[in-house]
Amino acid sequence: MTAGITPSQTVGPFLAIELPWPDGPYVVPEYTPGAIVITGRVLDGAGEPLPDAMVETWQADPDSRFAHPDDPRGQVVPVVSEVPVVSEAPVVSTATAFRGFGRSMTDAGGSYRIVTLRPGPLPAPGGGTEAPHIDVSVFARGLLDRVVTRIYLPDEAEANAADPVLASIGDPARRQTLIAHQDGQAAFRFDVRLQGEHETVFFDV
Repeated sequence: MTAGITPSQTVGPFLAIELPWPDGPYVVPEYTPGAIVITGRVLDGAGEPLPDAMVETWQADPDSRFAHPDDPRGQVVPVVSEVPVVSEAPVVSTATAFRGFGRSMTDAGGSYRIVTLRPGPLPAPGGGTEAPHIDVSVFARGLLDRVVTRIYLPDEAEANAADPVLASIGDPARRQTLIAHQDGQAAFRFDVRLQGEHETVFFDV
């Protein structure tokens, strides 16, 4: 008699141990001119929020450049500069501390928050242009590995319509799961649904 394979399961998650850091959600400082805020919730298959998930973002800057040495045009080098305070909130330069990468833990209600700049368009691998977007990785309970998706902005309708990645998703309803909702003048909402009805489109990477 041969015993069956013992089912696997995740342990934890223990994402909150060591992985977060205080300025993780700030791709740029809070009051950077031109900054946008992206908020949302991570939801399980039953629509329940996950209070212990982690959301990571990676993107180009408004000039379509990456803060990475592999960018063929050269790495974006953050420039720290002094800018006079003209209001109660500190004001910083758009060239200050853009790192392209953000990391936010979800709170008790499953919500995350990222402060960043609008990304620029990117050249598509097969030619053409990809619409401005933010790459997203989600780590959560029940996942043996991260899931990867994208955030597209709703006010980039023309660019979104020409985007080859969005065009590859045949179902318009599924395509909409990658487009954030406007939540204010410089604020967007993007919920990540891991399973179930309206499940977010994830990519095999």
